[in-house]
Amino acid sequence: MSGIDAHALDKLRATLRGRVVTPQDTDYDAARSIYNAMIDRRPAAIAQCTGSADVRATIAFAQETGVDLAVRGGGHSGPGLCLIDDGLTLDLSPMRWVRVDPDAQSVQVGGGSLLGDLDHETHAFGLGVPAGIMSTTGVGGLTLGGGHGHLTRRYGLTVDSLIAADVVLADGSVVTASEKDHSDLFWALRGGGGNFGVVTSFTYRLHPVHTVGVAVTVWPIDRTGEVLRWYREFLPAAPEDLSGFFAVLVVPPGPPFPDPIHGQKMCGVIWCHTGDLEAGRLEEVLSVVNDPAPPAFHFTTPMPYPALQTMFDQLIPKGLQWYWRGDFFDTISDDAIAVHERYGEGIPTDLSTMHLYPVDGAAHRVGPGETAWAYRDAVWSGVIGGIDPDPAGADVIRQWCVDYWTDLHPHSMGGSYVNFLGEAEGPERVRSTYRGNYDRLAATKRAYDPDNFFRANQNIPPSAA
Repeated sequence: MSGIDAHALDKLRATLRGRVVTPQDTDYDAARSIYNAMIDRRPAAIAQCTGSADVRATIAFAQETGVDLAVRGGGHSGPGLCLIDDGLTLDLSPMRWVRVDPDAQSVQVGGGSLLGDLDHETHAFGLGVPAGIMSTTGVGGLTLGGGHGHLTRRYGLTVDSLIAADVVLADGSVVTASEKDHSDLFWALRGGGGNFGVVTSFTYRLHPVHTVGVAVTVWPIDRTGEVLRWYREFLPAAPEDLSGFFAVLVVPPGPPFPDPIHGQKMCGVIWCHTGDLEAGRLEEVLSVVNDPAPPAFHFTTPMPYPALQTMFDQLIPKGLQWYWRGDFFDTISDDAIAVHERYGEGIPTDLSTMHLYPVDGAAHRVGPGETAWAYRDAVWSGVIGGIDPDPAGADVIRQWCVDYWTDLHPHSMGGSYVNFLGEAEGPERVRSTYRGNYDRLAATKRAYDPDNFFRANQNIPPSAA
């Protein structure tokens, strides 16, 4: 369907408490903007929902009119799955709220909330949820994909802390999914993406975290091979209260980096330590960073956990050109290291990067069939990000990312974290994300969305009856 009848939109406006934004509104471009500026889609309307009633009305409207529907939480979708040209975006961003229950050690979060909202409220109680590395990421999309971050080795994936989810289904009904109620839906939501309904709130189990030890270590890019051969042995054997993701990068100008290394290509590790922070303890734990090669720079400091989560917000803000792809790895082979060396030397722009996030530790203590996330034996979740502020550089960063991924993929486990799937990678890549869990997900899709109404996502079509 192309566009939406104006009279029909007037009826939707009369139904919602939130606004309906269209191309005729002065704030339309702001309302349709998302994190990745490479995506420039123009929905016919954006329904800014304030609660479940608005969500139900928007779903009913889309079904009655036949318009394609996309769902937006935080707007961090790399492929821009929250926008459809001439379609309707169900925007949850007005639903940004967080309610902490310190006695129950739990937190309920609105479906439009960002990680910064969650971290700010829980930090006041010395508690947190293992989720992401940037405060601007949407809670909903990250959680539904499975979710990993600085605290994963210590406390598991984000979905391992999920207790319940309030969901509006395709038929307009509202259910609460948990281990006891709609357990099949609850299983699918923990990694199956936005295929099953609109989640209006998430409830998580909280964990102790307040001030963490943070360290940044970088080495010259020509030491990538030595550092990776050391890192692949050191980190999996390290205590679970130490995490550190590996990166190839261009050193940004500004603190904590000294002037002489600004703009230089480097490899590095960003560390997070949730263990004992008594004087000198972090430095003792990381005294081994000299083992592979002398670092060009090594910095340690205690930091409130929410501050760590905001560390990259200003460096890579909303509005840049992005192109990304990812894969899981159970080892970092010598052949893979050769690929990292080659493409690290060829980083095309100051912001382009590759990260290897550890997903072992506590995440390995959940079986591959216990949640939709199937790669419980993965040790790293890798992502290659071509990034540039200039739209003229889009082709360059896209080609570097695709070439890097193409050469690295044969050394991977074959599937990716669903939130790192790039633009138009195809249904087989979605299937590879879920391994043996795919058929169960397709059956759950048939039970809760038999007409595949929620298909503007990394789609899992319903299985045949």
